[in-house]
Amino acid sequence: MTKALNGPRPGLAARLGGWSTRHRKTAILGWLLFVMIAATVGGMAGAQEMSDSEGGTGDSAEAARILEDADLTTPAAEMVMVRSPEPDGWAAAAESLSARLAETGEVGDLGEPVRSDSGREGLISFELAGDPDTAGDRVGPVLDAVAETRAAYAEAGIELYEFGDGSAEAMLSDMLTDDLRTAEFTAVPLALGILLIVFGALVAALLPVFLALTACVGTFGLLALASHQVPIFESTNSVMFLVGLAVGVDYCLFYLRRERDERAAGRDAETALRIAAATSGRAVLISGITVMLAMSGMFLSGLLLFQGFAVATILVVLMAMLGSVTVLPAALSWLGDRANAGRVPLLNRRGRKGSHAAGGISGSLLRPVLARPRFFAVAAGGVLLALCAPALGMKTEQLGMEKQFGSEAALTVAFREITGSFPGGPAPAEVVVAADVNDPEFRAALADFEQQASAWGEFGEPIVVEQHPEQGVARIEVPLAGNGADATSKRALETLREVLVPQTLEPVAREAYVGGDLAESVDFTDQLGAGILPVFLFIAAVTFLLMLLCFRSLPIAVASILLNLLSVGAAYGTMTAVFQHGWGAELLGMEPAGAIEAWMPMFVLVILFGLSMDYHVFVVSRIREAHDRGLTTRDAIAEGIRATAGSVTGAAAIMIAVFSVFALLQMQDMQQMGVGLAVAVLVDATLVRMVLLPSVMALLGERNWYLPRWLRWLPHVSHGEETARAAAPAPGGPEHMLVK
Repeated sequence: MTKALNGPRPGLAARLGGWSTRHRKTAILGWLLFVMIAATVGGMAGAQEMSDSEGGTGDSAEAARILEDADLTTPAAEMVMVRSPEPDGWAAAAESLSARLAETGEVGDLGEPVRSDSGREGLISFELAGDPDTAGDRVGPVLDAVAETRAAYAEAGIELYEFGDGSAEAMLSDMLTDDLRTAEFTAVPLALGILLIVFGALVAALLPVFLALTACVGTFGLLALASHQVPIFESTNSVMFLVGLAVGVDYCLFYLRRERDERAAGRDAETALRIAAATSGRAVLISGITVMLAMSGMFLSGLLLFQGFAVATILVVLMAMLGSVTVLPAALSWLGDRANAGRVPLLNRRGRKGSHAAGGISGSLLRPVLARPRFFAVAAGGVLLALCAPALGMKTEQLGMEKQFGSEAALTVAFREITGSFPGGPAPAEVVVAADVNDPEFRAALADFEQQASAWGEFGEPIVVEQHPEQGVARIEVPLAGNGADATSKRALETLREVLVPQTLEPVAREAYVGGDLAESVDFTDQLGAGILPVFLFIAAVTFLLMLLCFRSLPIAVASILLNLLSVGAAYGTMTAVFQHGWGAELLGMEPAGAIEAWMPMFVLVILFGLSMDYHVFVVSRIREAHDRGLTTRDAIAEGIRATAGSVTGAAAIMIAVFSVFALLQMQDMQQMGVGLAVAVLVDATLVRMVLLPSVMALLGERNWYLPRWLRWLPHVSHGEETARAAAPAPGGPEHMLVK
């Protein structure tokens, strides 16, 4: 390793960069080989998705567990409502539809139509034959039968509305496939375009995108293997791709930008690369470790969904981090000046003095902030608190399919029409009982349950009972009053859980639990409410300790937590304003759902705490580096902010572009995630890092570096400046004395 005689021992990032530049072929080909093997092996193994009981929590998960243990899968239920202008005018159409459905061979347990109170509607309920997990793949003939009947009776004014597990799954699968394809084919060109503007050269712009994409491809394979231990949710790959692309490009951008800054300052290629490894490479490692530790907080949520998210994001951040500190320096060493090939005219015309001279946009913005730090701290804080304010009224729920697809989607219209005429029809509660179903006492209790439910006034008809004597399980479908998700339905669910089931079925059963869509949503939301506090405390503690260790500063460690909380609060406030209250939703071409997806607050908290550390670590590291060189705190702030302004702006622009792509997808939860994260990154990179952070640090002055006496045992962590100076060429002469 190249090292200054008697100089400081290079840090891990510098050693990794040095090894990579000396073994370029091994680093590059080894990376590509590993990615190919991981992707191939993972593809062969296949991803394991979570079951209903694994993905849920509380009583609803227990109900699903009983059915799974008894090998009793809940059939995929489907229903079609036939409406006529006159009472009972739908009978002929319903008979014709039933015949067509029977001919498909995909339908089982086809019941007689149920007449609505008005008589103008008839509801045909049936089950799709076969494995319910593949119902979406086999529902096509059923959809065709409904479409044919609709066309045949259209002139008579007959309307048909279909809703069910199979039709919803088919629509969801198509949406997810289209959305992921849109994200991949839109986000990557956007990131590449922004990098072209940042670097002004095609090769330099392609490097970060190439490394980020290979990191994601390798992680797809690793995640498939890991899913056999921690099953994943169907959208986990989308989340992983989003985080991987954003983080992977950012890490490479910061590293590559520092190397180009050093070249612009007159360093030779080898020295510039060594300084970039010692400084930006170190910041990449700190940021990556911080992000991974923050993501691990999701293991404390008590939900397998978040454990899968944790595994996916930790793996992709690890891959992106390793690629940035090994493959990138090897590629830059191999390319040399060819990294600037494919220059774009008029873009990135940088002078030999570097990119962060005293002037420029960042200098113009920073001068008034440092001149009047108190005013700008109060103003920026006020704006951020105003953005956070709507979050005080945030309402969360597990959004049903009808809200995910939008109010004008055919499935949503069908759900709305069916629930209007047959309350509780599409989403009944499911009571699962483990008992001796042949016992006369159980039969009497079951009859008592049905009688009380019919007389209670909070439940619809029909109440469907399935008994499985061999497995010792009974499954009871109870339609809930309301639309299946509103306050009326929740009161009916509470009556089932707190009154009817305990009083009638529990005394004669081994186990009795209430499941169903609404029960799953309520249980899931309750667990999220209980789990978000330990997750936050863990993330806050980890972030605090890492910042304290890296910067040996109590104020900076505390500020890290507070600034990140403001970014998270801004995301919460924006999501609540747009998707719950509908403020500006129409302008953005979006539709409010009236609530925030239940898993979104915890997910956004963890992701933003992790991603915000990218900017924070890079900016504060550069400030600390300048301070360690002997500059005053105010001068160090000015130099650190100006030196990182271009990189932070470019990195933020890429993240905002990637997240904005997700905001334009069809699924409501993807839109919420995209808008929340894009706004948070925009706020974090502008108001927080460019205004609030420097103004607060300017107010603290030398107190920024305060460390209590009882903590002075903490090790001194180099910020790369000593290594950079040791590697720098001597003024007017050859390079410092080096040994190879």
